[in-house]
Amino acid sequence: MYPTQHLYINGNFLDGEGRKSQPIFNPADDKVLGHLPHAGSADLDTALEAAQKAFESWRWTSPLERSALLRRVGALIRERCDDIARALTLDQGKPLAEAKAEILSCADHAEWHAEECRRIYGRTIASRRPNVHQTVMRQPVGVCAAFTPWNFPFNQAIRKTSAALGAGCTVILKGPEDSPSAVLALARIFHDAGLPPGCLNVVWGVPSEVSEYLIASPIVRKISFTGSVPVGKQLAAIAGRHMKRMTMELGGHSPVLVFDDADIDRAAAQLAAYKSRNAGQVCVAPSRFYVQEKAYDRFVDKFTSAYAAQQLGDGLAEGTTMGPLAHERRVESMTRFVADVVERGGKVVTGGERVKRAGNFFPPTVVTGMPDSSLIMTEEPFGPVAPITPFRTREEAVQRANSLPFGLASYVFTESLSNARFAADRIESGMVNVNHFGIALPETPFGGIKDSGMGAEGGQETFDGYVVTKFVSEMSSPY
Repeated sequence: MYPTQHLYINGNFLDGEGRKSQPIFNPADDKVLGHLPHAGSADLDTALEAAQKAFESWRWTSPLERSALLRRVGALIRERCDDIARALTLDQGKPLAEAKAEILSCADHAEWHAEECRRIYGRTIASRRPNVHQTVMRQPVGVCAAFTPWNFPFNQAIRKTSAALGAGCTVILKGPEDSPSAVLALARIFHDAGLPPGCLNVVWGVPSEVSEYLIASPIVRKISFTGSVPVGKQLAAIAGRHMKRMTMELGGHSPVLVFDDADIDRAAAQLAAYKSRNAGQVCVAPSRFYVQEKAYDRFVDKFTSAYAAQQLGDGLAEGTTMGPLAHERRVESMTRFVADVVERGGKVVTGGERVKRAGNFFPPTVVTGMPDSSLIMTEEPFGPVAPITPFRTREEAVQRANSLPFGLASYVFTESLSNARFAADRIESGMVNVNHFGIALPETPFGGIKDSGMGAEGGQETFDGYVVTKFVSEMSSPY
């Protein structure tokens, strides 16, 4: 029912014999699904050596060869989607339909990178002298250490591996220990697609120990991390001490601006559906709702009605539209957010209390009347609690949206071109959506500003973090 989990080092799938391991739980019922082996220091050294050796040959492969491999990866993802999605639902909790959508979108990512890796161009610079030729080359940076989160384990892994391998780099990937099956399934896909040994290695362990060990190694030349702001800053500090390149996609607290001229019914329905995705455990989930005064009451009613209608349950059960939270600690966080709202004079419109059943279930929750200084308005909830508050003017709305140190995603709903342009120009975030949800596509850059990170994945920027720029000035004999 649930696949056996391994390490993947130098083209070999290694079991847990003689290694420390940890249990893998199903968040829907708290039952143990299996055990995950941890990499010891010897395993990490083997992975580092294998990645370095593989890089010396992989870096010189033709872009056409890398492209063909990524195309095979995309085809295998589509072929194996159902099995991967089922295991993903078991260890992560999201509804099966959402798991399948995540897997299939990753085939698109692999195929898009297959095309773009053929277009990592340099350039020629006109010289001041007739016998001097000046060129700019873009070459792979080297061995990359990648760290991916538990909320979208397959998606985050494919983004990093496709970009790194497409650029000619090799990768050591530490996936999420809580939901590992999808990452190991991806390793099997690359293995079966013909990726040479050592180009991709997958390791597990105590996150802080593995990350510090890999980042400090002189073999690793670049790190890519997706996760929380505090952990990202810790890893960035380590990388900075060793002058390592880095891409950081960190947490957010996405503001939503709903103007009174918006299509309120449509905005409420769309936002409720998007907020319920993965039980709100999405770094770009709408999480701070600012609604203009004239539309406030109507929006609260429509949003609450749509949001509360979500069907909670096991992700494999028919009809489930919202699964459990991934960890018990997420449930505790939701309880803390709601308690703080009430203590500060706010109101729980719907939900607000843990569902009394096995597993980590917390209902869709709407809160109102809390001050901007409350926890839910200042800390990323990463769960199904939605705070809604009114605003008067667009200047006020933008000022409040920009008041936090986060800057990942944002959302604007309005029928006014003036309001849309005003907000899009002034909101401080790496991504702005106007009247829809149009981010996280392979061809568009995904990343944040301020405390939400640096660098981007996707779009033409996707390879920037995996290549170095080399300038060559060559003098020939005088003409």
